Amino acid sequence: MYITCLDLEGVLVPEIWIAFAEETGIPELRRTTRDEPDYDKLMKYRIGILKTHHLGLKEIQQTIAKIEPLPGAKEFLDELRKTGQVIILSDTFTQFASPLMKKLGQPTIFCNTLEVAPGGEITGFKMRIQNAKYSSVKALQSIGFDTIAAGDSYNDLAMIKASAAGFLFRTTDKIKKDNPALPAFTEYDDLLQAIRQTASQS
Repeated sequence: MYITCLDLEGVLVPEIWIAFAEETGIPELRRTTRDEPDYDKLMKYRIGILKTHHLGLKEIQQTIAKIEPLPGAKEFLDELRKTGQVIILSDTFTQFASPLMKKLGQPTIFCNTLEVAPGGEITGFKMRIQNAKYSSVKALQSIGFDTIAAGDSYNDLAMIKASAAGFLFRTTDKIKKDNPALPAFTEYDDLLQAIRQTASQS
């Protein structure tokens, strides 16, 4: 039996930090996992910028409240869930993801947690587990599931390559060039067909 594991940002919803960068006019916050493979380094960089500009969780959540799923994302997810079980594996945080999950029909998501001071300052973050996406697909495989995975960023590559079938979706030219063996799609219908074809072989 297959479980499909999907990345969240860039695949189903816009990049939260890019939306916040545009809202605040702070271009440094546009940096994402498409640009920086080291997530720990990226988050410390982001937290430093937030501190410099006296911005906290409240301001980010106000931006998130305005974010809608990417066009066609909910319909894609609804169709995919008719095929089988789906888990969203994301390096985002529960404080960010909850309102977005409501807009996507409450799919299952595994993500991380922010450390927030009483005044709303983001002081740190707690990763659910190291190499969470890869560790999650390996854990699912250890209890008898095969996995299919799709994502767009450097931090998705390990789970994609560890799965029975893995796909890039709306990724960068560099990531595609560096990983020529991975099928790459830009349309939900094509990704849905590829996942269904793999699942039908079980």
